[in-house]
Amino acid sequence: MPEAATADIESTPIAVDLHAEFENSGVKDVLAELDRDLIGLAPVKKRIRETAALLLVERARRSMGLAHETPTLHMSFTGNPGTGKTTVALRMADLLHRLGYIRKGHLVSVTRDDLVGQYIGHTAPKTKEILKKAMGGVLFIDEAYYLYRPENERDYGQEAIEILLQVMENQRDDLVVILAGYSGRMERFFESNPGFRSRIAHHIDFPDYEDEELLQIAVKMLEQQNYRFDDAGLAAMRDYIARRRQQPHFANARSIRNALDRARLRQANRLFEGAAGPLSADALSTISAEDIRASRVFAAAPSGGKEGM
Repeated sequence: MPEAATADIESTPIAVDLHAEFENSGVKDVLAELDRDLIGLAPVKKRIRETAALLLVERARRSMGLAHETPTLHMSFTGNPGTGKTTVALRMADLLHRLGYIRKGHLVSVTRDDLVGQYIGHTAPKTKEILKKAMGGVLFIDEAYYLYRPENERDYGQEAIEILLQVMENQRDDLVVILAGYSGRMERFFESNPGFRSRIAHHIDFPDYEDEELLQIAVKMLEQQNYRFDDAGLAAMRDYIARRRQQPHFANARSIRNALDRARLRQANRLFEGAAGPLSADALSTISAEDIRASRVFAAAPSGGKEGM
């Protein structure tokens, strides 16, 4: 037997410790970050762990010389705005990189406007430039269904779609594409573009947050900016969440972030106008009930469909 062949046989492991691979690859760290950074989303986190287990097994099989194919890793993330889709995509890019399925591990996030041109000859170079930036990583296309506009005869989205489909098939070893958007619209998009459905193996649905999860998110967002609620402010925020989610255009964590930005604005104005002397760090960092309850969400009249202020 040739020496090279003998060396290959000797270097091929006869067994693999998946738990050791889990620790050494850094996948454990990525999943821990996901748990730390995202409140709730238990079914999403479960699917990410399952995907990580599949990829660990596939990598082990490859190291043992077992027949294998690179698994199809293109994904679809569906759910309402503010449910963590972009954050999970970032973590997925890190996970795939640590396991050796993509070279770089970066995320390129785009929408239709980044891919589709306004005139003949404009779309192909725009799409190819984005794909060039994304190679070796993950391309995240938010509101992907806007690529397809059959009602407009002069729309160039179909050209971008054809380029994407070709790259997803021919260069899947060097690029992972994640399509994201509302569940119903994404389903109609796949029905109209079966080429995408056939190339996507992982469909993950992101549920809306529960009220208490949104409250935890609010507390965490404030902590990250060195703010906090006092007891009355926390109770007011709980009440705000229950009311706000019943109004139009509620966007989960995104709406909570907007509400906190406005609460901080009110707090700053309250302190500026009412301060009679030096203010402590605690006063400068505390959101009170009046900063929350001044929102029009608490008004008796409906908000007119606008984001609660």
